[in-house]
Amino acid sequence: MKNFILIIMLLAVSMTAKAHVGSAGVKMQGQAGPYKVLVSVEPPDVIPGTAKITVYIENGIARKVLARPIYFYSGDKGAPSPDELTQVAGQTGQFQGVVWLMEWGSSSAQIQIAGDKGKGELIVPIVAVSTAERDMPKHLGIGLSILGILLFLLMITTIGASVSDGILRPGETLTPAQKRKRWVNMGIATVLCSLILYGGSSWWDSWAAEYKQWLYRPVKGSAAILQTNNQRVFQLKIDTTGWNAQRRGSMLSTLIPDHGKLMHTFLVRTPGLDAFAHIHPERIDSTTFEAFLPKLPAGKYLVYNDIVQLSGFAETIVDTIDIPEQAATAKPLNVTAEEDTYVVTDPINAPGNVPMDENVVICGKPGTKTVFKDGSYAVWEGMPNKPLDAGKPYQLTFEFFNPDGSACYPEPYLGMTGHVAVVRTDGSVYIHLHPTGTFAMAAEQTFKDRMADTAKVAKRPQPVMFRDSIDRYLAKLKAMPMEEREVFLMTEMGMYDMKDGAMTGMDHGNRISFPYSFPKEGRYRIFLQLKRNAKVLTGVYDVKVKDAVTL
Repeated sequence: MKNFILIIMLLAVSMTAKAHVGSAGVKMQGQAGPYKVLVSVEPPDVIPGTAKITVYIENGIARKVLARPIYFYSGDKGAPSPDELTQVAGQTGQFQGVVWLMEWGSSSAQIQIAGDKGKGELIVPIVAVSTAERDMPKHLGIGLSILGILLFLLMITTIGASVSDGILRPGETLTPAQKRKRWVNMGIATVLCSLILYGGSSWWDSWAAEYKQWLYRPVKGSAAILQTNNQRVFQLKIDTTGWNAQRRGSMLSTLIPDHGKLMHTFLVRTPGLDAFAHIHPERIDSTTFEAFLPKLPAGKYLVYNDIVQLSGFAETIVDTIDIPEQAATAKPLNVTAEEDTYVVTDPINAPGNVPMDENVVICGKPGTKTVFKDGSYAVWEGMPNKPLDAGKPYQLTFEFFNPDGSACYPEPYLGMTGHVAVVRTDGSVYIHLHPTGTFAMAAEQTFKDRMADTAKVAKRPQPVMFRDSIDRYLAKLKAMPMEEREVFLMTEMGMYDMKDGAMTGMDHGNRISFPYSFPKEGRYRIFLQLKRNAKVLTGVYDVKVKDAVTL
């Protein structure tokens, strides 16, 4: 019964999740020309609708900040003129405003800044989909109904008067024939007005039904564990039932890699959140993805699978799975990708109760350190016993140190200096973060390329040819040595300058920040992933989040 409830709850929250689960907003940290900025976008849950944009400018003095929506299919040439954001009173460098999102699907907000350092711009990817219906307030419905009845009666009586009382001379009275004519015309008017009202009601009902049909529904998939040569294999089969009606078409053939991987899968054991894996299933066919499992302990796991469409539209496929114990074997376990990793830690409700495993890390909290397997450690800046506020933007900042206490500069891991996965205890919130923000890097690159394309309408590629070209690209990446692959990925994402041989677009020190706003109160577990000496290290932290209105 508990498992059934868990599955239903995960499906319910994923209906509002889009690219992640339970976190609809977008946070982006980056450079807009000479300005270092943090952008927060709260998209609407109904399209058309307005997205609230807040821009925090960390350096320089901005005189004007503009924002405009850019849609993938219409591009820069089909975008509307920008709206100016207003500066928040008493907040230096903070600007707010709204932009209208009129199109469903993959969108973005172009931020343009003009100030003392010159001009700069930034593209923030947004997933714009309808996830809710708006009910008319009861008092408004009653008022409009009464007004509608009055207008209907007024129309009928006006038409009746126009052929009777309205044509009488002063002192004349209606003849029996004129009275009959009035009633006949009022009857005809009643029938015609009723037909008009019925037609309008039918049109509205059909429009509402079509709107319901286009309410966002997350991609569904079924996870399973296979056994191959005495080793467990994770498999995800994507359910394409009803895709023709939803016009998803050949979506699975036009997926694009994010950080060099077509799919990022996160496995978290429930209810303790005490085992975690980050793996990268490979495409077997259009609907099937598989990866060897690391040495995870047996149990029930939450499964989150991240994919990105050609348009930059990012989605998370959610499921739960029972993983059996790995059979004893003398041979090392196979891995699908060098970057695949796992960790075991103490349960969130039993701190300090550390299980026996070769890859164990003790969970920390804000203000404390987590020691990695190799003796290095990371400290999460913050107060140990102070809950965070839901809805408030935070920089989740970590400092990375070598075993001797000296600063450790993380090596690139899938083209970034670090990754974070955030999971709420009930699984209703999940998000995969980077130092640049809460969005998929592939989505940002998609819109940069679309901005450079002068075509007014995006061209759709031939699905089979596109899929084959992506598979060749992934095979080429996999064949590269790790260091070469990391440089290639960073260069591709605009974060490495081949000429200077250095990272660009993000700070490279031992201090790493991830922008995020916790969507609701509760207990969260944070999995931090860094790389040192070509090994991926995973640290674990717990934090409590309280409702913003709670004193």
